[in-house]
Amino acid sequence: MKYSVDKQDRFSIFSLMEDKLNSLIAPDLKTELVILNNEGYHNVIVDLAQVNFIDSSGLSALLVGNRLCQKAGGCLILTNLTDNVHRLIKISQLDSILDIIGSIPESRDLIMMRELEKELKGEAPASTEEDSEA
Repeated sequence: MKYSVDKQDRFSIFSLMEDKLNSLIAPDLKTELVILNNEGYHNVIVDLAQVNFIDSSGLSALLVGNRLCQKAGGCLILTNLTDNVHRLIKISQLDSILDIIGSIPESRDLIMMRELEKELKGEAPASTEEDSEA
């Protein structure tokens, strides 16, 4: 699986560089999302700009990542969806479960807004890699 990860202070950007997110790729994606979560990255932006096809196993991997992030008090955001992928997510009625945002900057802004809201409510800020090493 070809991908890149850009780890920021309060979120990470996971860019999948594959044409298809199918049963060959999905287990690796799921593993990487679990690793990010275990490293303390509970806000993950998944950039799917290069993905033109997604099957049920790919959707399942994204749902696992979404569940992990939510249980840790964060969120998983899908961004830069191609028309085919967006249509498949809508047909699967997962657009009401998954956060879908148009671009990485908009996704980053949403995460920062949610983190600020948590801080204003007195909730603990999202842990980062530095926090887990302390």
